Amino acid sequence: MKIFLFLILLSSRVYHVKAQGIINPPMAEYLVRAIDEAEDTRADLIVISLDTPGGLDESMRQIVKRELNSTVPVCVYVSPHGARAASAGVFITLAAHIAAMAPGTN
Repeated sequence: MKIFLFLILLSSRVYHVKAQGIINPPMAEYLVRAIDEAEDTRADLIVISLDTPGGLDESMRQIVKRELNSTVPVCVYVSPHGARAASAGVFITLAAHIAAMAPGTN
């Protein structure tokens, strides 16, 4: 996966954001805004590095809805080693166009 992402970074306009912590209204606003910015800048891909224990249903639904309606492909990458995408994080990961996990994540 690292090689795949590296090649994409070399040949494309990739927007990358890190999302670490509980899925709550500020996190939803942050990720929705990041996808909006990726679209505004005509990025080829947005990569969300995710590490979350889960969180609020409504916040998760806002993020998932935005991912599903994105004109820019969304890649959720559970990272770094030891990270997790539990509870709401599972739905956020599975809603992405590309779902990937670093070794040692769950």
